[in-house]
Amino acid sequence: MRGSIRAAARLVLAIAGIGMACSEVAADTLEWALVQAYQNNPSLNAQRAALRATDENVPQALSGYRPKLSVTANAGVNYERATSEFPSGGALIINQFSQTFISRSIGATATQTLFNGFQTANRTRQAESQVMGARETLRVTEQQVLLDAATAYMNLLRDEAILALNRSNVEVLTEQLKQTRDRFNVGEVTRTDVAQAESRLAAGRSALLGAQSNYITSRANYRRIIGVEPGHLAPGTPVDRLSPSALPAAIAQGQAQSPSVLAATYGVDIAELAVKINEGALYPNLTLTASASQGTDPAFEVLRATQAALVGQLTVPIYQGGAEYSAIRQAKETVGQQRLTLDINRDQARATVVQSWGQLEAAKAQIEATTAQVNAAEIALNGVREEARVGQRTTLDVLNAQQELVNARVALVTAQHDRVVASFTLLAAVGALSMPRLGLNVLVYDPQVHYQQIRDAWIGLRNPDGR
Repeated sequence: MRGSIRAAARLVLAIAGIGMACSEVAADTLEWALVQAYQNNPSLNAQRAALRATDENVPQALSGYRPKLSVTANAGVNYERATSEFPSGGALIINQFSQTFISRSIGATATQTLFNGFQTANRTRQAESQVMGARETLRVTEQQVLLDAATAYMNLLRDEAILALNRSNVEVLTEQLKQTRDRFNVGEVTRTDVAQAESRLAAGRSALLGAQSNYITSRANYRRIIGVEPGHLAPGTPVDRLSPSALPAAIAQGQAQSPSVLAATYGVDIAELAVKINEGALYPNLTLTASASQGTDPAFEVLRATQAALVGQLTVPIYQGGAEYSAIRQAKETVGQQRLTLDINRDQARATVVQSWGQLEAAKAQIEATTAQVNAAEIALNGVREEARVGQRTTLDVLNAQQELVNARVALVTAQHDRVVASFTLLAAVGALSMPRLGLNVLVYDPQVHYQQIRDAWIGLRNPDGR
């Protein structure tokens, strides 16, 4: 039994990151798992694709500055029949004739908008704000994926340790039941002591089955989030060093750099530009159109005709049914909504930072408390066993001491898990949970690359990746 207890204690130390892993097999690290999730997580890759789609709003808006060119061609069969009359020598002569001919023409038209109430400029700025907002939304997803990956890793590490502790506990309780039965056979204890040992062993086996179920669930979540099957896991390391050292600084950073807050800020800009775009419908519109065409047999007895025109058109809206005024009022209400959403996100960022800070501090204190609890429970269990041998303690006292030690070790493992997860949660709350901040060796996705590739593209059907 003492050998099983010492083995369980070594496992707890390994989970805490204090001891070295006993296995010589290369272990998966938390940093390696974060890299795998960053590269393979489908939710993150889907959000990157959504950002690339949003990038296309900018060249679409810029198209308003560019001319529109079109070429038309037509050909067809024409039939004409004419009747004419004219006097000749006092008589009226009627002349009838008909002709079938094929007409053909080709023409080109170029239209350039010179002024449209600054709508093109505002649409371009709005599209750029949409891109910046989408980048912050990508940061939200990226932080959530990394936090989920760290949580899944630590959940599996915790449940693996708890499973080992419960398995060791069942072994200890099995040996305890065997010794109790031997003592019952020689008359040192009663049948009640045997029943108590049997009951505690059944409870231990039930806890073991629950731990096995939790372990299987954690493995499945690990595979879903990180994208690979888990191997032997190394102890996780908290990232407290990357977060602000004081709560006021953490709150200020969270409200200023949280991607949710920044995305809401760009949402306000987008809504304000929508007001200006709708106001542009009330301004005059000036366009310049150049056209040229050439026709063969365009009309009866006309062999060839050439036309060219350069026309400027000024349109001044007077009244268009009132829809444009309604759109402006609607856009202004949206601005108010987006500003309130920004306030909500700032309040939420502050609450998340405070909550994460409290969880981290509580986890640190719990580690100290549960470590002392484990040490005291080990001493108590050894003392109760020695006292039970000389008849000063009952079998139930030994079983209770054993259960208290198991509970203390489970609490220690849970507290160590909570500290690592809370440190990642705090880092995400202040908007700093990213691959560059973590300093991991991975090719970081740069959204600026795709944006620059398509921003000034005038033509082309293929995406920059070749699709």
